[in-house]
Amino acid sequence: MATKAGRSSRKFKIYRRRRWVDGGDGVVHLRTRSIRRRRGQKPPRKDPGPRPLPRAQKPRHPARPQPFGVYRGPFGRLEATRLLNRAGFGPAPGQAEKLARMGLRKAVLSLTRPKGQAKLIGPDPVDGEGLALAPYDSWGHDHLWWLDRMVRTNQPFKERMALVFHDWFATSNASVSQQRQMIDQYWTLRAGAYGTFDDLVLKITRDPAMLQWLNGGENNKWSPNENYARELMELFTLGADRGAYTENDVREAARALTGWRYDWDDDLGAINFRYDPEFHDDDPKTIFGKKGGWGWKDVCRLCVTHRLHASFFVDKLWSYFVPAAPSKGTRQALIRLYLKNGRRILPVVEAILQHPDFYRGPPMVKPPVVFNASLLRALGLPIQTDAWTWLGDGAGQQLFLPPNVAGWDDERWLDTSTVRARWLMVTYALDSRHHDAWDDSYRERESTREAVNRALARLGWPALRSDHQNELVAMADRIPAYVKDDWQRRPYLAMRQNALLQLIASSPDFQLS
Repeated sequence: MATKAGRSSRKFKIYRRRRWVDGGDGVVHLRTRSIRRRRGQKPPRKDPGPRPLPRAQKPRHPARPQPFGVYRGPFGRLEATRLLNRAGFGPAPGQAEKLARMGLRKAVLSLTRPKGQAKLIGPDPVDGEGLALAPYDSWGHDHLWWLDRMVRTNQPFKERMALVFHDWFATSNASVSQQRQMIDQYWTLRAGAYGTFDDLVLKITRDPAMLQWLNGGENNKWSPNENYARELMELFTLGADRGAYTENDVREAARALTGWRYDWDDDLGAINFRYDPEFHDDDPKTIFGKKGGWGWKDVCRLCVTHRLHASFFVDKLWSYFVPAAPSKGTRQALIRLYLKNGRRILPVVEAILQHPDFYRGPPMVKPPVVFNASLLRALGLPIQTDAWTWLGDGAGQQLFLPPNVAGWDDERWLDTSTVRARWLMVTYALDSRHHDAWDDSYRERESTREAVNRALARLGWPALRSDHQNELVAMADRIPAYVKDDWQRRPYLAMRQNALLQLIASSPDFQLS
């Protein structure tokens, strides 16, 4: 005899139904769910129909600076993308979705404290002739070498912090005799985030590239050079116009920093860097009101233990990740965190990456090299051309060649000149992804919806603002009207797809993080 449950189950049939679901994160997902229907009822439609366009994003007014704490809002694909854009170089395909599933804290720690060895995934970089790079010798190959690391690394946070400190302690090939010395400095900066700021300042002070760039190797007791002493205080540790130091402090610190030397070889440039006590001024100096027989290590210590250093450090570090100044409470909390941890850098960065302002604050313009790397990561493209060097220069950022000791001016990332270079970056990146309009390989029929979705998918589904998406759809809608003969259909649709790719990758939605 059938049970009551058994009799009930025979009245229904279970169907699997697929349908499109828009999560509001710039992607429409295909979901499958079970549906129970009475026997005899019409079964649900099996075909989910054509994929709809993602819901366009409505621009949100950035929130005012928030109190210190951890962001508690939604952490989905859009938030994970912002994290990857600012603490790395944008998401590789599928990476933002994977990060979002971890939740905020685990996502941040997966970037800042990655497990295992750093690896470069994908083909090795080559120049425009298909030859291996020569980063120590060939002009611009050092830029390509580092850009490749940004694109292929499985630990992007380390490369991003190296970029932050390359700007912070700006040093340039313009006055350094060997590109190798600049790359050696890169390795010091890359490791810097995992120690104390004290250690980083000590290592940079004796770094061969810095000793050349700011004349530290020419600073001796007979002719003190103030360049490094001044920038150590003004740009690296204390800040200008804050009452932190006087001109006399600079002069006295320059005396304390004397003693570094190097030799010159006509073929090799500057070599044999060393500290020579005979060139050091042993007489007492007074720095920040403290008198003693100070040496170069003492100058570094006096700067990082100065009462105004911690606030300078927090303000400057914050500015690399959030464009609006923090609230007074947040600033003070970060200062306390920095000092409590013995001036270790990583705890402060992790607090910033989890702060509400990071996710609710205004967008930032991607630096040119970050935009370039994020474009290549989204498209899965390796370094195969020398063009990225001169395009980076045209966009305002050639690696290992900042304009001056103050680093790059991020308020000048976008102007009529640099925007053109960014447009050309997109053109070069899409060269291998463009569809040939005349080889009959493109599809003969494609709706506007299919065309826009196809372009978005190729670029990793960047979330578009409603006005931008509407303009793209309107442009794509107009193209079929220009088709007058059958032979035009394929070429026009292929060119439409190329135009969509170019416009999406050049749009503000892709330029901002």
